[in-house]
Amino acid sequence: MAVAGLLQSAGLHGPQVLEQDVAQGFLLLTDLGSRLYLAELNEAVARGDGKRVDTLMRDAIAALVQWQARADASGLPPYDDALLRRELALFPDWCVTKQYGVTWSDAQQQQWQAACDLLVRSALAQPTVAVHRDYMPRNLMVAEPNPGILDFQDAVRGPICYDVASLLRDAFISWDEEQEIDWAVRYWEAARKASLPVEGDFGEFWRQLEWMGLQRHLKVLGIFCRLKHRDGKPKYSEDLPRFFTYAHKVATRYNGLGALARLLEPLMGTDRVDAFY
Repeated sequence: MAVAGLLQSAGLHGPQVLEQDVAQGFLLLTDLGSRLYLAELNEAVARGDGKRVDTLMRDAIAALVQWQARADASGLPPYDDALLRRELALFPDWCVTKQYGVTWSDAQQQQWQAACDLLVRSALAQPTVAVHRDYMPRNLMVAEPNPGILDFQDAVRGPICYDVASLLRDAFISWDEEQEIDWAVRYWEAARKASLPVEGDFGEFWRQLEWMGLQRHLKVLGIFCRLKHRDGKPKYSEDLPRFFTYAHKVATRYNGLGALARLLEPLMGTDRVDAFY
Protein backbone atom coordinates (compact mmCIF):
# COMPACT_ATOMS: atom_id res chain seq x y z
CA MET A 1 0.00 0.00 0.00
CA ALA A 2 2.86 2.37 0.81
CA VAL A 3 4.57 1.76 -2.53
CA ALA A 4 1.24 2.08 -4.38
CA GLY A 5 1.04 5.52 -2.78
CA LEU A 6 4.52 6.34 -4.07
CA LEU A 7 3.48 5.37 -7.59
CA GLN A 8 0.41 7.57 -7.36
CA SER A 9 2.38 10.51 -6.00
CA ALA A 10 4.85 10.12 -8.88
CA GLY A 11 1.97 10.41 -11.36
CA LEU A 12 2.29 6.80 -12.51
CA HIS A 13 -0.36 4.22 -13.30
CA GLY A 14 -0.55 1.64 -10.54
CA PRO A 15 -3.56 0.06 -8.86
CA GLN A 16 -5.37 2.45 -6.54
CA VAL A 17 -6.48 1.21 -3.12
CA LEU A 18 -10.21 1.97 -3.00
CA GLU A 19 -11.03 0.25 0.30
CA GLN A 20 -8.96 -1.57 2.88
CA ASP A 21 -9.32 -3.85 5.88
CA VAL A 22 -5.73 -4.30 6.94
CA ALA A 23 -6.61 -6.36 10.02
CA GLN A 24 -8.20 -9.06 7.87
CA GLY A 25 -5.90 -8.59 4.89
CA PHE A 26 -8.45 -7.33 2.38
CA LEU A 27 -7.91 -4.64 -0.26
CA LEU A 28 -10.22 -3.43 -3.01
CA LEU A 29 -8.10 -2.29 -5.95
CA THR A 30 -8.70 -0.73 -9.32
CA ASP A 31 -8.24 -3.18 -12.19
CA LEU A 32 -5.51 -2.58 -14.77
CA GLY A 33 -7.00 -4.98 -17.33
CA SER A 34 -5.62 -8.18 -18.81
CA ARG A 35 -3.19 -7.05 -21.53
CA LEU A 36 0.19 -8.10 -20.20
CA TYR A 37 3.24 -6.35 -21.64
CA LEU A 38 5.03 -9.66 -22.10
CA ALA A 39 2.24 -11.14 -24.23
CA GLU A 40 1.90 -7.94 -26.25
CA LEU A 41 5.66 -7.83 -26.91
CA ASN A 42 5.77 -11.50 -27.91
CA GLU A 43 2.85 -11.02 -30.30
CA ALA A 44 4.47 -7.93 -31.83
CA VAL A 45 7.76 -9.78 -32.30
CA ALA A 46 5.95 -12.73 -33.91
CA ARG A 47 4.29 -10.51 -36.51
CA GLY A 48 7.47 -8.48 -37.10
CA ASP A 49 5.98 -5.28 -35.70
CA GLY A 50 9.13 -3.58 -34.46
CA LYS A 51 7.36 -0.23 -34.19
CA ARG A 52 4.91 -1.63 -31.63
CA VAL A 53 7.76 -3.21 -29.64
CA ASP A 54 9.65 0.08 -29.60
CA THR A 55 6.58 2.07 -28.56
CA LEU A 56 5.89 -0.23 -25.62
CA MET A 57 9.51 -0.20 -24.45
CA ARG A 58 9.80 3.57 -24.78
CA ASP A 59 6.67 3.95 -22.64
CA ALA A 60 8.22 1.67 -20.02
CA ILE A 61 11.47 3.65 -20.10
CA ALA A 62 9.63 6.97 -19.75
CA ALA A 63 7.67 5.62 -16.77
CA LEU A 64 10.88 4.37 -15.16
CA VAL A 65 12.54 7.78 -15.46
CA GLN A 66 9.43 9.37 -13.94
CA TRP A 67 9.47 6.84 -11.07
CA GLN A 68 13.12 7.52 -10.33
CA ALA A 69 12.78 11.29 -10.62
CA ARG A 70 9.58 11.78 -8.61
CA ALA A 71 9.22 8.90 -6.12
CA ASP A 72 10.46 9.71 -2.62
CA ALA A 73 12.76 6.80 -1.83
CA SER A 74 13.67 7.98 1.67
CA GLY A 75 11.16 5.68 3.38
CA LEU A 76 12.10 2.56 1.44
CA PRO A 77 14.45 -0.08 2.91
CA PRO A 78 18.02 0.19 1.64
CA TYR A 79 19.41 -2.14 -1.00
CA ASP A 80 22.51 -2.51 1.14
CA ASP A 81 25.57 -4.76 1.30
CA ALA A 82 23.77 -7.39 3.37
CA LEU A 83 20.78 -7.65 1.01
CA LEU A 84 22.93 -7.77 -2.13
CA ARG A 85 25.02 -10.58 -0.65
CA ARG A 86 21.98 -12.54 0.58
CA GLU A 87 20.64 -12.45 -2.96
CA LEU A 88 23.95 -13.57 -4.48
CA ALA A 89 24.16 -16.45 -1.99
CA LEU A 90 21.04 -17.94 -3.58
CA PHE A 91 23.14 -18.94 -6.59
CA PRO A 92 25.64 -21.30 -4.90
CA ASP A 93 23.05 -22.58 -2.41
CA TRP A 94 20.24 -23.43 -4.83
CA CYS A 95 21.68 -23.49 -8.35
CA VAL A 96 25.22 -24.85 -7.90
CA THR A 97 24.61 -27.24 -5.00
CA LYS A 98 20.92 -28.17 -5.22
CA GLN A 99 20.26 -28.06 -8.97
CA TYR A 100 23.59 -29.39 -10.25
CA GLY A 101 25.00 -31.23 -7.22
CA VAL A 102 28.34 -29.41 -7.54
CA THR A 103 30.61 -28.68 -4.58
CA TRP A 104 33.13 -25.90 -5.11
CA SER A 105 36.71 -26.25 -3.87
CA ASP A 106 38.16 -23.70 -1.44
CA ALA A 107 39.84 -21.95 -4.38
CA GLN A 108 36.56 -21.76 -6.28
CA GLN A 109 34.80 -20.43 -3.19
CA GLN A 110 37.41 -17.67 -3.02
CA GLN A 111 36.88 -16.87 -6.70
CA TRP A 112 33.14 -16.63 -6.09
CA GLN A 113 33.62 -14.32 -3.12
CA ALA A 114 36.00 -12.11 -5.09
CA ALA A 115 33.41 -11.76 -7.87
CA CYS A 116 30.69 -10.98 -5.34
CA ASP A 117 32.89 -8.30 -3.80
CA LEU A 118 33.31 -6.63 -7.19
CA LEU A 119 29.61 -6.73 -8.00
CA VAL A 120 28.52 -5.46 -4.59
CA ARG A 121 31.10 -2.67 -4.65
CA SER A 122 29.90 -1.56 -8.09
CA ALA A 123 26.26 -1.59 -6.99
CA LEU A 124 26.89 0.38 -3.81
CA ALA A 125 28.96 2.97 -5.69
CA GLN A 126 25.92 4.00 -7.76
CA PRO A 127 23.61 6.85 -6.79
CA THR A 128 20.41 5.59 -5.15
CA VAL A 129 16.81 6.06 -6.24
CA ALA A 130 13.52 4.24 -5.72
CA VAL A 131 13.99 0.73 -7.15
CA HIS A 132 10.92 -1.29 -8.20
CA ARG A 133 13.15 -4.41 -8.06
CA ASP A 134 11.26 -6.46 -10.64
CA TYR A 135 10.61 -3.95 -13.41
CA MET A 136 10.09 -6.29 -16.33
CA PRO A 137 7.42 -6.90 -19.00
CA ARG A 138 5.58 -9.54 -16.97
CA ASN A 139 4.91 -6.91 -14.29
CA LEU A 140 3.74 -4.20 -16.69
CA MET A 141 0.27 -3.91 -18.20
CA VAL A 142 -0.75 -2.35 -21.50
CA ALA A 143 -3.04 0.35 -20.19
CA GLU A 144 -4.02 3.99 -20.46
CA PRO A 145 -1.92 5.79 -19.36
CA ASN A 146 0.73 3.27 -20.34
CA PRO A 147 2.14 1.23 -18.69
CA GLY A 148 0.23 -0.04 -15.70
CA ILE A 149 2.75 -1.10 -13.04
CA LEU A 150 2.34 -4.16 -10.80
CA ASP A 151 4.31 -6.34 -8.35
CA PHE A 152 6.12 -3.46 -6.65
CA GLN A 153 5.87 -4.65 -3.05
CA ASP A 154 9.61 -5.39 -2.74
CA ALA A 155 10.68 -1.84 -3.68
CA VAL A 156 13.87 -0.56 -2.09
CA ARG A 157 16.19 2.44 -2.16
CA GLY A 158 19.09 1.32 -4.30
CA PRO A 159 21.30 1.53 -7.41
CA ILE A 160 19.98 3.65 -10.26
CA CYS A 161 20.87 1.02 -12.90
CA TYR A 162 18.92 -1.84 -11.31
CA ASP A 163 15.49 -1.35 -12.88
CA VAL A 164 16.98 -0.53 -16.29
CA ALA A 165 18.88 -3.82 -16.24
CA SER A 166 15.69 -5.66 -15.21
CA LEU A 167 13.75 -4.17 -18.11
CA LEU A 168 16.35 -4.73 -20.83
CA ARG A 169 17.53 -8.20 -19.77
CA ASP A 170 14.32 -9.86 -18.77
CA ALA A 171 13.54 -13.28 -17.36
CA PHE A 172 11.13 -14.22 -20.15
CA ILE A 173 12.08 -12.31 -23.31
CA SER A 174 15.48 -11.44 -24.81
CA TRP A 175 16.69 -8.79 -27.24
CA ASP A 176 19.83 -8.56 -29.31
CA GLU A 177 22.51 -6.36 -27.80
CA GLU A 178 22.21 -3.61 -30.40
CA GLN A 179 18.57 -3.17 -29.37
CA GLU A 180 19.45 -3.26 -25.66
CA ILE A 181 22.03 -0.51 -26.16
CA ASP A 182 19.60 1.60 -28.19
CA TRP A 183 17.04 1.52 -25.36
CA ALA A 184 19.75 2.03 -22.74
CA VAL A 185 20.92 5.17 -24.56
CA ARG A 186 17.35 6.44 -24.70
CA TYR A 187 16.96 5.84 -20.96
CA TRP A 188 20.34 7.48 -20.23
CA GLU A 189 19.50 10.58 -22.27
CA ALA A 190 16.04 10.90 -20.67
CA ALA A 191 17.51 10.40 -17.19
CA ARG A 192 20.07 13.15 -17.76
CA LYS A 193 17.35 15.46 -19.03
CA ALA A 194 15.40 14.75 -15.84
CA SER A 195 18.52 15.60 -13.77
CA LEU A 196 18.85 12.06 -12.47
CA PRO A 197 22.37 11.25 -11.21
CA VAL A 198 23.38 8.80 -13.95
CA GLU A 199 27.01 8.37 -14.91
CA GLY A 200 28.12 11.12 -17.32
CA ASP A 201 29.99 8.71 -19.60
CA PHE A 202 27.66 6.24 -21.35
CA GLY A 203 30.38 3.57 -21.56
CA GLU A 204 30.74 3.56 -17.78
CA PHE A 205 26.96 3.66 -17.35
CA TRP A 206 26.68 0.58 -19.58
CA ARG A 207 29.36 -1.18 -17.53
CA GLN A 208 27.43 -0.40 -14.34
CA LEU A 209 24.21 -1.66 -15.92
CA GLU A 210 25.84 -4.90 -17.07
CA TRP A 211 27.38 -5.58 -13.65
CA MET A 212 24.08 -4.78 -11.93
CA GLY A 213 22.32 -7.10 -14.34
CA LEU A 214 24.87 -9.81 -13.57
CA GLN A 215 24.12 -9.56 -9.85
CA ARG A 216 20.40 -9.85 -10.63
CA HIS A 217 20.85 -12.77 -13.01
CA LEU A 218 22.89 -14.78 -10.52
CA LYS A 219 20.18 -14.12 -7.94
CA VAL A 220 17.43 -15.20 -10.35
CA LEU A 221 19.29 -18.41 -11.25
CA GLY A 222 19.18 -19.23 -7.55
CA ILE A 223 15.54 -18.20 -7.16
CA PHE A 224 14.36 -20.23 -10.15
CA CYS A 225 16.15 -23.32 -8.79
CA ARG A 226 14.63 -22.68 -5.36
CA LEU A 227 11.18 -22.44 -6.93
CA LYS A 228 11.78 -25.85 -8.51
CA HIS A 229 13.26 -27.70 -5.54
CA ARG A 230 11.60 -26.03 -2.56
CA ASP A 231 8.30 -24.80 -3.96
CA GLY A 232 7.45 -27.48 -6.53
CA LYS A 233 7.43 -25.09 -9.50
CA PRO A 234 9.77 -26.72 -12.04
CA LYS A 235 8.63 -24.65 -15.04
CA TYR A 236 10.86 -21.73 -14.01
CA SER A 237 13.96 -23.86 -14.56
CA GLU A 238 13.21 -23.87 -18.30
CA ASP A 239 14.54 -20.31 -18.38
CA LEU A 240 17.88 -21.10 -16.70
CA PRO A 241 19.73 -21.11 -20.08
CA ARG A 242 18.63 -17.52 -20.74
CA PHE A 243 20.16 -16.36 -17.48
CA PHE A 244 23.34 -18.36 -17.90
CA THR A 245 23.68 -16.68 -21.31
CA TYR A 246 23.26 -13.22 -19.79
CA ALA A 247 25.66 -13.93 -16.94
CA HIS A 248 28.37 -15.65 -18.96
CA LYS A 249 28.42 -12.92 -21.62
CA VAL A 250 29.04 -10.23 -19.02
CA ALA A 251 31.55 -12.26 -17.00
CA THR A 252 33.71 -12.91 -20.08
CA ARG A 253 33.64 -9.24 -21.10
CA TYR A 254 35.20 -7.51 -18.10
CA ASN A 255 38.51 -7.73 -16.28
CA GLY A 256 38.12 -9.29 -12.87
CA LEU A 257 35.16 -11.51 -13.77
CA GLY A 258 36.90 -14.19 -15.83
CA ALA A 259 37.08 -16.59 -12.89
CA LEU A 260 33.31 -16.25 -12.45
CA ALA A 261 32.83 -17.18 -16.12
CA ARG A 262 34.86 -20.35 -15.52
CA LEU A 263 32.66 -21.21 -12.54
CA LEU A 264 29.57 -20.89 -14.72
CA GLU A 265 30.79 -22.92 -17.69
CA PRO A 266 30.58 -26.45 -16.21
CA LEU A 267 26.99 -25.73 -15.17
CA MET A 268 25.99 -24.50 -18.62
CA GLY A 269 27.17 -27.49 -20.63
CA THR A 270 29.91 -27.52 -23.24
CA ASP A 271 27.55 -26.97 -26.17
CA ARG A 272 26.33 -23.68 -24.75
CA VAL A 273 29.78 -22.49 -23.77
CA ASP A 274 31.22 -23.16 -27.22
CA ALA A 275 28.53 -20.98 -28.75
CA PHE A 276 30.07 -17.91 -27.12
CA TYR A 277 33.47 -18.23 -28.84
